[in-house]
Order: sequence, then structure tokens, then C-alpha cells
Amino acid sequence: MAQTVSRAIEVLEFCSRRPRELREISELWGVHRTTALRLVQTLIAGGLIRKDERGRYGVGFRLAALAESALEQFDLRTVVHPHIVELSERVGQTVQFAVPQGDHLVYVDKIEPPSSIRLNTRIGGYATVHTAGVSKAYLAHVPSAVRERILAGADFEKYTDTTLTSRTAFEERLIEVARQGWAYDDGEYETLSNCIAAPVWDHSGSAAGGISITAIKTQSDLGELRKLLPTLLETTEVISRELGWLPPEPTEPAADPS
Repeated sequence: MAQTVSRAIEVLEFCSRRPRELREISELWGVHRTTALRLVQTLIAGGLIRKDERGRYGVGFRLAALAESALEQFDLRTVVHPHIVELSERVGQTVQFAVPQGDHLVYVDKIEPPSSIRLNTRIGGYATVHTAGVSKAYLAHVPSAVRERILAGADFEKYTDTTLTSRTAFEERLIEVARQGWAYDDGEYETLSNCIAAPVWDHSGSAAGGISITAIKTQSDLGELRKLLPTLLETTEVISRELGWLPPEPTEPAADPS
């Protein structure tokens, strides 16, 4: 029974990425097509899988309805909170979580260990768009219309010598963030602190917010903070998966034309 349930979960995730042929499903498990077909037919009967006009298997409409109901039953902060508590305990630094709200990014949770830096940010307060690591982590991965709306309210005021004071410089930083998958604040708002940040993804594959680790520069500069990247990215991946995100499938190498 446990194996059957496990296989059902696998095929639902497999088919949610794109419709699959029965051959692909049987190859996923390494079983004969008739074995794969029996489970697929059970899922079809339950409305969780459907067969399209090309004979491929994709997610069913009942699954979409169940997903919508599930999304209504949780609050994003409630899901994220225990993970950032654990992250803060592991790294011994301040951890913040911010999400978009209208034309701003808002801090909705913050964990400050006694020995860590005490930030002047507050839950419910706006992130400073052109300096905050969380805003860079989020804005680097959103549609241009969303980015345009939020950046329209940024004043690019200079706070320190490392502040990005022009939109051009900021957008160049976002290109870098999008390429490497994480962001940083190199003392751009306050000279005494720096941070690293990474996006959190939702069930649709869209950026849902950003999580940062902030430290006092004299104790942990960016070089030291980079050593915490695997822990930060591990946390954001766990949260994203809990929100229904699936990592993109690896692309297959192009066929050799020769």
C-alpha cells in the first residue's frame, strides 16, 4: 500500500510539470506499461489525472480544485515561520522574511537571536527597495510589469558609500541576482550590517517573497556570509516545496546534428 501511495504521489508531480505519455510514466518507475496503466486509471477515476486529446496524461480538474482549497487554508507567514526560526538557530544570525504588498515589499516576520544584530526594521514595515537583500532577491525573479510598478516608487537615495543610487545600477544588480540565484546588501543602508537573501517560490513557480540573513559586518562580512548560502538555499527550497513549488526539470542536451 505504501509503495502504491508513493507512486501515486510521484506520478502526480511528474504529470504536473507537463503532460506525459504512458511510456514516460512506466520508465519513471521501471515497470511494464500495464502496471503503470493500472495506477493511472485509478487516478483518472478519482479525477486527479486526465487523458488529453493526444493520449498524454496530465493533472485532472479535481486536483486543481483540491489545490485551490488547500491554498485557502494556510497563511504564508504561518508556513514560513518555523523554518526561519530553525534557520536563525542554525546560523546564529538575524533572519527576515518579506513579501510583496501592493507597490512595496513588507517585512512579515523577523527572528533576532540575543547575540545577533538588532535591526531597525519592523514587522509590517516596508523594505527599502534599492538596498534590501530581500527586495533584490524578489525583484530579480518577477515579471517586468511587477518590477516596474515597485521600482516606480524607489527614490534611490544615498545612505552609504555602497548604496546603488541609480535605477540603471540597480537593474544591473538584478541581472546578477537572477543569474546566481541569490542577492546581497553590502552595507547599502547601514554601514554596520550586510546580508544575503534568496527568493521563496510558490506553487505556480512565481517568486512569493524573500528571506535574508543579516549580520554585523565586523563579525561576518560578505565573505563569511557566503559560507551560509547552502543553509539559506536549503531553507528556501524546503519552504518552496512546502508551498507546492517543483524545481524545473533539467534541460536535455540538444541532439548532435552530425
